[in-house]
Amino acid sequence: MSADTYVISKSKARRYSKTWEFMKPTLTGNETILDVGTRNPFSGILESKGFTVINTTGEDLDENPQSLSAYPAQVTTAFEIFEHLLNPLGALKAIPSDRLFASVPLSLWFAKAYRNKQDRWDQHFHEFEDWQFDWLLEKAGWEIVRHEKWTSPIKITGIRPILRLFTPRYYMVEARRKR
Repeated sequence: MSADTYVISKSKARRYSKTWEFMKPTLTGNETILDVGTRNPFSGILESKGFTVINTTGEDLDENPQSLSAYPAQVTTAFEIFEHLLNPLGALKAIPSDRLFASVPLSLWFAKAYRNKQDRWDQHFHEFEDWQFDWLLEKAGWEIVRHEKWTSPIKITGIRPILRLFTPRYYMVEARRKR
């Protein structure tokens, strides 16, 4: 499936653009990328830029984090994945590559964690503060090379939308496995 097969909302297009701009400076263009999670529009975007992308197939990474070792890659990406796991530590330890790009939603004081009562997989067990995600990565054997936060404005009226204009919602890191 190509990237243009998906209908991409403006907010997702903005997030994909920010993600690519963050990744671009340190990728050479010939890496094979393990994108943790099922096929998604960003997988297609990376392929359109010349990368080979392998996606996981929906394995339960809480029950079987070692399944990640079956996917050979030089770089692993995990965008908005770890907040869905009860125990992201196991998955972070099992990542087969030595480089990781990951993003998580930040905990917002004015909004509860995301929950979809119709879909047990489409909800957040964790929403992180940046220091919590840093600590989790460190405990899993990763060293953060750089990081960035960004906002997620939405075009509706109200107090929360105004707060989203200047309150960071996403946290992204580039990390290398400690040796």
